[in-house]
Amino acid sequence: MSASREKKLRQDQTASGYVDPKAEKELEKKKAEKRSNVLYSVIAVLFVLVVAASFLWRSNVISRNATALTIDGEKYSAAEVNFYYQNVYRGFLQSNSYFISYLGLDTNASLKSQTVNATAASMMGVEEGSSWHDYIMDNTVKQMTMVQRGLKQAQEEGYQFPASVQEQYEDSLNSLKTSAESTGMSVKAYLQRNLGAIMTEKVYNQQVLRMLQYQAYAQSYSDSLTYTDAELEAAYQADPKAYDKAAWEYVVVSGAADSTTDADGNTVQATDEEQAAAKEAAKATAEEILAAYNSGKSLESIAGNYEKATYYNTTDATYYDGVVGNWLFDDARKDGDTEILEVGTNYYVGLFHSRGREEYKTVDIRHILITPETGTKAQGDEGYEDEQTQLKAAARTKAEEILAQWKSGEATEDSFAQLAMENSADGSKYDGGLYTRVTKGWAVEEFNDWCFDASRKDGDTGIVDTTYGSHVMYFVGYDLPAWAASVTSDLQEKASSEWSTALSENADVQQSDFGMKFVG
Repeated sequence: MSASREKKLRQDQTASGYVDPKAEKELEKKKAEKRSNVLYSVIAVLFVLVVAASFLWRSNVISRNATALTIDGEKYSAAEVNFYYQNVYRGFLQSNSYFISYLGLDTNASLKSQTVNATAASMMGVEEGSSWHDYIMDNTVKQMTMVQRGLKQAQEEGYQFPASVQEQYEDSLNSLKTSAESTGMSVKAYLQRNLGAIMTEKVYNQQVLRMLQYQAYAQSYSDSLTYTDAELEAAYQADPKAYDKAAWEYVVVSGAADSTTDADGNTVQATDEEQAAAKEAAKATAEEILAAYNSGKSLESIAGNYEKATYYNTTDATYYDGVVGNWLFDDARKDGDTEILEVGTNYYVGLFHSRGREEYKTVDIRHILITPETGTKAQGDEGYEDEQTQLKAAARTKAEEILAQWKSGEATEDSFAQLAMENSADGSKYDGGLYTRVTKGWAVEEFNDWCFDASRKDGDTGIVDTTYGSHVMYFVGYDLPAWAASVTSDLQEKASSEWSTALSENADVQQSDFGMKFVG
């Protein structure tokens, strides 16, 4: 099934009350997380480029040099504190974008006037009725302490920041300048519109660089963490459901009642009685489908006979604490088991095949993404398709030229990485276009197929065209088995979280009432 068809099916099913198992798993995971434990690890140094600023505090009468906060003896101005405050706030909004309405947070009002409701308190592990401003400020202090101590530790160790930090810093400032120019404003005015009148270019630039340096140091720490085969096996055995994948076929029968229209053409929502009848009909359909399967027909062929039935076949279902997840990952489950599962208003006719960990090798690759230039014609205009074809062809030609340039030079992995840094439109360019432990299905189809071609060998190169543009590819080699890569990632993430949390604990923090008035 194509990605576009799958997307349309998901949209249609959502409208009819369908609950995607993966979406349900994610929802449960989000609810269970303690947001305060991870919030301050979110660093988005370009946040001012993409957010609306209508809710930000503004003032024309302030003291830019007023000390607002002191951490372990190091003083920070109100502008510096506000930089981190807004960064933490936007990190929170991004991480919880699907839940903001449930959290009762009004993004157009001052956080100082809002309190945490019961739902937010449960999700974040804080006290109901506490101030949203205090919550964000508490995590701001944690983030600032983490960055300050991390950079001090890096200095004490003699850590050398990679050249990519400076590259990313310069690109960040160039992007800021471009965004400001697009609004007809100076960089200074643009920053003050988004971050309040206390913000200056100097403060912004200094803190962006500090955060990028911290990110590089923290990543180097995470990358340095390695685990033996025995340690990986032990971690897997401790929680196999977290890493196993299940293969099964299933038919989703929608139990959502159809809406109708009245004499004036207005949409009329189904009554409770109509909805109950629709769900009962879905159950009867599911029973018919299962009976037909038991008589020797395939689920796929049977589903085609019902308007409200959709067939799926997947080999990589993951566990979640819900109806489908618990059925698939029941230790008693065996090949050929069938069941009708009630999920919301829908019914699933499930056929289980297998469960186990993925043993195939992940891959390490580098790539250089060349995106087509922006055209002059809008979609629907005469000549639009021809122009797009020409732009894509030009991107392909540039990709071919870059590959030829690489081949005519040293033709090494390092020289490829340098070309990626200079030419790629992908964020991985700061790592020389590197992606490690890539799993099947992680990338779009064309990219995935090239990476996992059975004949692929170390040092292979090529060009792959996708909806994103033309990719110059370099195959670094095979890496850990997929299950081991997943376990390693979890262990590294846990250890890195503990490390960063330790950095932010037990700081000597002092606030200045005057300076803090200008934060938030």
